[in-house]
Amino acid sequence: MTIPVVDLSDFLSGDENRKQKFVQELGKAYEEVGFVAVKNHGIPDELIADLYNYVQKFFALPTETKLKYEKPELAGQRGYTSFGREHAKGFDAPDLKEFFQYGQTVEDNEPVADDYPENLTVAEVPQFTPTLYNAYRNFEKSGKALLQAIALYLGLDEHYFDQWVHNGNSILRAIHYPPIKSEPKSAIRAEQHEDINLITLLVGASADGLQILTKQGDWIGVTSLPEQIVVNVGDMLQRLTNNKLRSTTHRVVNPPRELWGTSRFSIPFFLHPKSNMSLASLESTIDTEHPKVYEDATAGEYLDERLREIGLKK
Repeated sequence: MTIPVVDLSDFLSGDENRKQKFVQELGKAYEEVGFVAVKNHGIPDELIADLYNYVQKFFALPTETKLKYEKPELAGQRGYTSFGREHAKGFDAPDLKEFFQYGQTVEDNEPVADDYPENLTVAEVPQFTPTLYNAYRNFEKSGKALLQAIALYLGLDEHYFDQWVHNGNSILRAIHYPPIKSEPKSAIRAEQHEDINLITLLVGASADGLQILTKQGDWIGVTSLPEQIVVNVGDMLQRLTNNKLRSTTHRVVNPPRELWGTSRFSIPFFLHPKSNMSLASLESTIDTEHPKVYEDATAGEYLDERLREIGLKK
């Protein structure tokens, strides 16, 4: 299946007709599919290439070296998380991956800085940390523009989300699915799940394997062209919109047997708001045909609940 493709340059063009066209295309895609491919997304190709280069260098380090950057007390929110530590909500079997997480750097002295743990600097790959920082800032900028379009689609002020995603609790996650060395117990590398956050921006994975669950109950592979990023709705946006915009169920499956000896790398950016943002469903999304589904919660409360469910927090 080819997922809907939208062009972010339409939204940023200054042409009101192109802007409104983008808003409607994006909103319709999120109501019907939950995933879109975005072209002209503003994240430089050379930065993406550097990011994958240094991510691969980090995961190629010896295990004992990587373990220096694993801090269980941070619940996987910063640094390294070793193979098999995380599982999908509702599943006991661990996902077949290891990952490294990089978070917000507050540079304007906003007090929210006190809420965030420090990022970890990897000494063995000197360019890894600054490249993560540059990628983070670029993802944040593109994600903010996409949320402005979503706000307009929902009938909100265009800048509704701006204050919440500025210095928000977003996470850039570099994932490594190692080669498969023996007959796996399951065909699944990462079990079916929905993302926790507002939206997720995924820059081209190094191999196929991502599948989404359609409204008809079928699993279909998601592919995008090299110049596109894939962006999906997360649970926080689903809660805020009382299921008007649906968080799409997705998973990562094992490659064909002839490719078992290869690694898969994936780098999603999970766009989170500040923890004190209310996720109470917008009144405009509640009516007699669509009664309120979710209890009120802040983004921080909901994140805490989900981290416990997936095994990263006790």
